[in-house]
Amino acid sequence: MLGLRNIPIIDLILSRRSIRKYEKKEIPEDVLNQILEAGRNAPSAANKQPIHFIILKDHETKKKLSTTFSRFLKDAPVVIVGCANVKALLTGRWAVVDTTISLQNMVIGAWGLGVGSCWIGAFNEKKVKETLMIPNNWKVVALLTLGYPAEQPKQRKKKSLEKMFSTSNF
Repeated sequence: MLGLRNIPIIDLILSRRSIRKYEKKEIPEDVLNQILEAGRNAPSAANKQPIHFIILKDHETKKKLSTTFSRFLKDAPVVIVGCANVKALLTGRWAVVDTTISLQNMVIGAWGLGVGSCWIGAFNEKKVKETLMIPNNWKVVALLTLGYPAEQPKQRKKKSLEKMFSTSNF
């Protein structure tokens, strides 16, 4: 998977899988910074960027945030907590979308650098906010694990193009 860096972007996107098992190997700071740059450069409504990300590397904090459905969170070298300022003036209603776009940029950027990831939507937002002291006007959108893959999941079945897209109404 480390050789993915120079493949066409469409092949990169189509080859990405959710990784839940990671090697016990740290992500070098320069690689992590490239992933974060991919997120920082994502588009946002009116370029207001009502988003914030918390980078977790501390095992105890990651362990505290692990749940039944995201036990692997504690074993990932890095966890990114994506937050949206839903009360931001003018663009708060788009903050969740902006955060999601930024996280997806990180996912694709990471995969291109040989780093796997997994979106985590099954988390206790109240616990995450209390643990990380996230203000009330911010919504925790998703957690994103990052690490070097220790597995190679197969492609899961997807709906056909005809079932997902049309040139007319439903």
